[in-house]
Amino acid sequence: MTTLNPLYQLAAEQRSAEVTDWSARISWVLGLAVFVAFVYWLMRQGWKWRASLQSGLPELATTPEGFADGEELLTLTGRYHASTTAGQWLDRIVAHGLGTRSRVELTLTGQGLDVVRPGAADFFVPAAALREARLDKALAGKVLPEGGLLVITWAHGDQLIDSGFRSDHAAEHQAWVDTVNHLTSTTEGTAR
Repeated sequence: MTTLNPLYQLAAEQRSAEVTDWSARISWVLGLAVFVAFVYWLMRQGWKWRASLQSGLPELATTPEGFADGEELLTLTGRYHASTTAGQWLDRIVAHGLGTRSRVELTLTGQGLDVVRPGAADFFVPAAALREARLDKALAGKVLPEGGLLVITWAHGDQLIDSGFRSDHAAEHQAWVDTVNHLTSTTEGTAR
């Protein structure tokens, strides 16, 4: 009787790996894709629902004729993050494209604030509608270091709106706060 070498015995007992069940794997991938598409659809429906709730908001003003002739007080290039109900940093306004994040070019003159957003709706805030400017750290899901966000409060219809901007050069923010607040104090004084 011959005894087998122990290594030979181990090799004889080993079996090849199980073959992958491709149909089960494909089913899981398709199920996950359907789930992701469903969640995306729900998010889109929520966005549309919020826009319909805010449909009473008047149309945004456009840049008036002769605006370019006015003396520029300040300009800024950077990012537009969002607009919210004033004082409610999570209550995003999506009506009229105000919820769309984009690049932005701001121009402030004595006539008001011109907001030019490539790829999104531009709008104009008359000087009489400006209320204040401040530095903040959060607005509609965007959180930055303390003072990293320029927030301008303005009136639109009967609603106060906070719009958040971040300059490409954050050192410009304080000059914007000072100038907008000075402009609003002089506009209020002339309106009385």
